[in-house]
Amino acid sequence: MLHNHDVSVALRIALRVAYLGAGFAGWQRQRGLRTVQGELEKATAALCGGPVRVVCAGRTDSGVHATGQVCHLDTPVPIPPANVAAALNPLLPPDIRVMRAWRASPSFHARRAALGKRYRYRLAWGPVEPWVTQRCWVLPHPPRVEDMSEALACLPGEHDFAAFALSGHAGTGARGTTRTIFTARLVHRGRRLSVVLEGDGFLRGMARRIVGALVEVGRGARPPAWFAELLGSPTTRPPAPTAPAHGLTLERVLYRSNRDQRVLDCLNS
Repeated sequence: MLHNHDVSVALRIALRVAYLGAGFAGWQRQRGLRTVQGELEKATAALCGGPVRVVCAGRTDSGVHATGQVCHLDTPVPIPPANVAAALNPLLPPDIRVMRAWRASPSFHARRAALGKRYRYRLAWGPVEPWVTQRCWVLPHPPRVEDMSEALACLPGEHDFAAFALSGHAGTGARGTTRTIFTARLVHRGRRLSVVLEGDGFLRGMARRIVGALVEVGRGARPPAWFAELLGSPTTRPPAPTAPAHGLTLERVLYRSNRDQRVLDCLNS
């Protein structure tokens, strides 16, 4: 534990964090439940000698993984930022790791400064190694990848994603349930298929429902045009199915390249 010192300004540190989501009830701290935020704040409290709040770029649901979650924290002690990862990781459980740590400007905010996120959903079929199944949805049959690609082609752009939000999402704020997808693509290698989605924001369950709808197309239950209908008639549609959480990974958080450059150089390395 580092003991508190009299410093006039707390040091703001940015972190890139990776975790396996299976053992967590999501990111957000919840009483009586194991969460990523709870474990990180427990470790930072032990390191700094008192409570430290850890703020993330975007909350992940129960079971969802991350390789590029971005957080910030204000330390009450003058810890050299380059030493933070090495100091925190022994205090963390093995399913969470701080991959990078860097000094951030006092104005940097992991969530408010974020311009978007990139998610990857992994699919597989055929014989799959047991450890691979922790991070992908294993399908019973090979999907029709060309049909899925045709369906996905309509996704980039601004749309009302009400059809792809889990029930209970308020859709509050000026944008409501409208979001913009920058890129949407499939990466197909052998018996593996990834759905890569990059956008300015994602509603709760949105990425998983996009994938769930794509799999409906891929197994021949729906034509590719049905996917576009979900986007075009969000108030009259049947809900899209929801893909399992364990196939989804938050890969990267997007920030403006000329803002807090020192943090970005570290996080993107």
